[in-house]
Amino acid sequence: MQYITNSPEQTERIGFALGQSLTPGSIIAYRGDLGAGKTAFTRGLARGLGCTEQVTSPTYTIVNEYLSGRLPLFHFDMYRLRSSDDLWGIGWDNYLDRNGVCAVEWSENVADAMEDAIFVTIEKISDESRRITIEGGDDLAALSL
Repeated sequence: MQYITNSPEQTERIGFALGQSLTPGSIIAYRGDLGAGKTAFTRGLARGLGCTEQVTSPTYTIVNEYLSGRLPLFHFDMYRLRSSDDLWGIGWDNYLDRNGVCAVEWSENVADAMEDAIFVTIEKISDESRRITIEGGDDLAALSL
């Protein structure tokens, strides 16, 4: 599935629709350059899950937890990790066992831990426009925009 958005709000709407269709244990693996819109997409994803907390980038904390929705959301930033060994070292298996949704920015740094993930690639077309490609995962059958 591919979408073109022309504002952060439109990017959030795509994330919202995906969030509504996710099930426990879903992994969202983001791909995209710095400033592409991964956190904006995650804001929508969180709203689609019913989370009420303010969503911010986990750049300095590695993971932010949002627990107010119908499923918990664990928002990871793997930019500073060198391998999936580092991911397992911070307790990745514990997050997977919590039956929430794991949204992983810079997933390419831990690619071998992204089995069965839904891949969301966000590309800048211009200052405001983005091409969002969503592929993989069983949850996509319920996605409607």
